[in-house]
Amino acid sequence: MYKHLVRPLMFRLSADYAHELTVQLGATISRYKPITGIIGSIYEYSAPSLEQTILGIPFKNPVGLAAGFDKNGTMGPLMQSLGFGFIEVGSVTANPSTGNPKPRSFRLPEDQSIINRLGLNNDGVQTISKRLRKLDLSIPLGVNIAKTHDPKISGQKAIDDYVTSFKKVKEIGDFITINISCPNTTEGKTFEDPKSLDSLLSALAIDKDSMLAPVLVKFSVDLSESLLEELISVCENHSVSGYVACNTSQSRDNLVSSKSTIRAMGRGGLSGRAIRDKSTAIISKIRQKTKRNKLIIGVGGISSGADAVRKLKAGADLLQIYTSMIYEGPSIVKKINKEIEAYLKSEGLNHIYELPKES
Repeated sequence: MYKHLVRPLMFRLSADYAHELTVQLGATISRYKPITGIIGSIYEYSAPSLEQTILGIPFKNPVGLAAGFDKNGTMGPLMQSLGFGFIEVGSVTANPSTGNPKPRSFRLPEDQSIINRLGLNNDGVQTISKRLRKLDLSIPLGVNIAKTHDPKISGQKAIDDYVTSFKKVKEIGDFITINISCPNTTEGKTFEDPKSLDSLLSALAIDKDSMLAPVLVKFSVDLSESLLEELISVCENHSVSGYVACNTSQSRDNLVSSKSTIRAMGRGGLSGRAIRDKSTAIISKIRQKTKRNKLIIGVGGISSGADAVRKLKAGADLLQIYTSMIYEGPSIVKKINKEIEAYLKSEGLNHIYELPKES
């Protein structure tokens, strides 16, 4: 129904307007438990083989919602009813931001991919943290924080900006993700510089609070192996609990869409199938560099159980999707989970824990 009726109608709208409409509808539905209950009876899927407890957090299945889809934390109940094992909201910044001018997101149907330069549009940490405190979810909640979209905020002010958000959300989320890799801002800068990252993590002092929820760092998919190794070394020195791999790409590799179409869209982060293999490669490198003892959330181009299994084998413990929701619809979560379970059975495995990691 989604592919033959809903998607054609939604794709008649601009990508920006379609997403805004989805968020408005999702926020409205989330306020009515009877409706989310009905949706849950259709889309939720459970299997003991998919359940995990990681860093003390129970996950009923490994498929989560990636940051960026529910930036302001207004759709949690609906996302839970769609069968997600966990959700991550944000990116949340210290100050509210309207983001970049529109148009700022574009579909690449031939590539099952998206280009966006949203620019960290969100309601700001004050408003979002109050909203999240009222959420009543039975699945884990992650909060993704980033620097406010403002080129005047740089240097020590940028670090202070992160600290402001971190203090507000650290007691709300089941885990906190430090987004150091979002380039979709006016200045286009990130914290993917080892010295800058070291200063940021020192200011957050995550290694000095034993009661703190797990803190993860989100990397770009475009990192060279040498820079990735440097960044991981910095993170390991600060007791980071794990990594999210990966954020969107600034390159335009692996696309079949016409070059003129891509040029017309301009700058922005590429997500979806086009970055699937690059993301999987980064996951594998992180697993090797951390000696397989840190949580890794794999994200980037997952639209099937086969994609999910490849990322799990590469070293991911959990997964996140976003772009495939746009192309495949709300049933994609259930589909991926069922296909992972079927794969485990076909391999004679009783649990997702038993899935072998590639060397």
